[in-house]
Amino acid sequence: MRFQTMMKFAGASALALAVMASPMRSLAQGGDTVLKPTDTQKLLPASVYYKAQSAPTQLRNSTGIKFADGYYLLTTMVDTSGYSSDVASKYQAYFITEVPLKFGSQNLPAGVYGVGFVADKFVITDVGAHDVLSMSSTVDEALKRPMPLQIMADPSGGFRLYAGRKFVKFAR
Repeated sequence: MRFQTMMKFAGASALALAVMASPMRSLAQGGDTVLKPTDTQKLLPASVYYKAQSAPTQLRNSTGIKFADGYYLLTTMVDTSGYSSDVASKYQAYFITEVPLKFGSQNLPAGVYGVGFVADKFVITDVGAHDVLSMSSTVDEALKRPMPLQIMADPSGGFRLYAGRKFVKFAR
């Protein structure tokens, strides 16, 4: 009987350790979960519509958040080779949010957008390529493993959306 109890405890401990060490997801503030590409690939389409064209997504370069109340924010890099250079510079990723967000003092309603980092600015456009909001971005020289696109919890609350080492802070 004692051996069975030990085996149950060992199994439960191993499961708990595996869940805690899982590289697939990381918990942010308030039970929100930052998603990795393996999580978002099931939710994002292979191509998306933006400014009268269809662009293939780069699902390996995707990320998102599953908020504690079940709503999502999803974003993925896109192949903008068919777009003019002025549109392609502002449209680096497709950005879908089911909830309103706050970028600095600016509010972004739930919706589908194009986003991009242009010089020292972060730009959000609607699917017609009209500017919705713009703000200064920051460079994180201390970031150990920059990726083309990632979301991380911000130590002071909210989140950071990164493109390489450039990032902007946002919150729900």
